[in-house]
Amino acid sequence: MSGDIVNLRQARKARTRREKDEKAAQNRSLFGRTKAEKSRDRIEAEKALVHIEGHRRAPSDGAPDGTGKED
Repeated sequence: MSGDIVNLRQARKARTRREKDEKAAQNRSLFGRTKAEKSRDRIEAEKALVHIEGHRRAPSDGAPDGTGKED
């Protein structure tokens, strides 16, 4: 019937440390990029946007918003 004795204060501190480490790992993956990596990603996103916008069809009925309806 005897179980392991757990010090609750130590368990709370260990849980807090573990949560902080997980948060730090997540932030490293999100924000730990070099300036060159950020620049490369920004340029790729701009090229993709220009490519997509270049293939957009112009509205043929004169509607300014491209919905096909004139109000």
